[in-house]
Amino acid sequence: MKAVLQFIKKVGKGYVKSPLILRIAIGLALGVLLGLVAPGATFIAVFGTMFVGALKAIAPVLVFVLIISSLSTAGKGIGPRFAKVIGLYMASTLIAAIFATAMSYIFRLQVPLANPPEGYNPPSDLSVVLTTLLLNMIENPISAIANGNYVGILTWAILIGLALRMLAKDNTKNMLSDVSSGVSKVIGWIIQIAPFGIVGLVFDSVSTLGMEIFIDYGLLVLLLVGCMLVVSLVINPFLIFLALRRNPYPLVFRCLKESGLQAFFTRSSAANIPVNMQLCKNLGLDEDYYSVSIPLGATINMDGAAITITILSLSAAFSMGIDVNFFIAILLSIVATLGACGASGVPGGSLLLIPMACSLLGVPGDIAMQVVGVGFMIGVIQDSVETALNSSGDVMFAATAEFMDWKKKGKPIYFTEKEKMLAESTLSVNSTAQTDSVSLSQDENTAESVNEEVPVALAENAENTENSEN
Repeated sequence: MKAVLQFIKKVGKGYVKSPLILRIAIGLALGVLLGLVAPGATFIAVFGTMFVGALKAIAPVLVFVLIISSLSTAGKGIGPRFAKVIGLYMASTLIAAIFATAMSYIFRLQVPLANPPEGYNPPSDLSVVLTTLLLNMIENPISAIANGNYVGILTWAILIGLALRMLAKDNTKNMLSDVSSGVSKVIGWIIQIAPFGIVGLVFDSVSTLGMEIFIDYGLLVLLLVGCMLVVSLVINPFLIFLALRRNPYPLVFRCLKESGLQAFFTRSSAANIPVNMQLCKNLGLDEDYYSVSIPLGATINMDGAAITITILSLSAAFSMGIDVNFFIAILLSIVATLGACGASGVPGGSLLLIPMACSLLGVPGDIAMQVVGVGFMIGVIQDSVETALNSSGDVMFAATAEFMDWKKKGKPIYFTEKEKMLAESTLSVNSTAQTDSVSLSQDENTAESVNEEVPVALAENAENTENSEN
């Protein structure tokens, strides 16, 4: 019996230590295989139901606690000096959400739903949507958490967080931070069993809808990744150019190489904070500055999360036949920006905020959680690219904000080590040339002085000789 327990413990440790991406990929392949070979084994779908149910249960608590904790502690050690980096973080995230909204309207992708609700009627007009939105905002906070009303959760969490920021003592704020960390830890445990949930979800989808679902999933991945690449390689560099008025790509590529590549595999902005801090040190940034701005960026600079929330939420609405008008789409972009700022630092954290955005569009909670399940299916690619975008952006904008101050002070700015070495080499050559020029000038002055002194000396000698003869 003891040997069996030791074996189980050893297997468990090996499972946890293996890359989550690999486990999810295996779960995806196993779910497809079982869905094709044994479509009648419906009990397999229970794993997916349990996984989605666990996420559905903990997600409202996560959003509520995380936002309260973030707002109550925001501003600690952050003064006017950090206004620029906060502005860059928020502007980038909002622009990413708006761009994702525009792309969603252009392509209007739909998500295959295994069990769409029967008799569901979308809101008839904008007034119904706004009325529902306002009523949801003032729902009892306990009821909002129990019912998964994310609009109400967001409203009360913001109000309570702002109140605690003004009134709470440090011990209270530390306790809230600990509670937030504890809930995030539980999320981490649930995500560890994601491969089993993926087996059930993929089995249910394949056995019910067939292999055609992967065509739609593939298009969804292409849209998500395409938007993220445009934001990373076009929109963010343009913002840096506007701030510094110089070629941003050396900085962009360095951040993608030294930060984004690591984040692609860890799939966690929080886990990549030490990597980003080292990169900031290598860039020569002020430690007192980046020690705050980098953790802050891991919380509020969430371009990829905003894209994921926006595209998957609109895809769910399009799948339900809901016609989302322009006003609601802009409101969704703002909500996605605010929601992304509360995304958990664990892998797949942005997916847990999709129900909040879906509730704004009138999408039922059950459908929203199915979309979350789809997000985990495609997360092998989507979440990796999303985290790479988010984490590299943390360093890009933290550096840009400080470089703006350097530029005002006339301090030289170097994006790469090669650029710094070249500038130092040029400075050394100029200094040497200047020294040589000064030496040459001194030699010329000395020669002129000698030339002037020699005739005078000869004349004096001749005069002395004549006086001696006389």
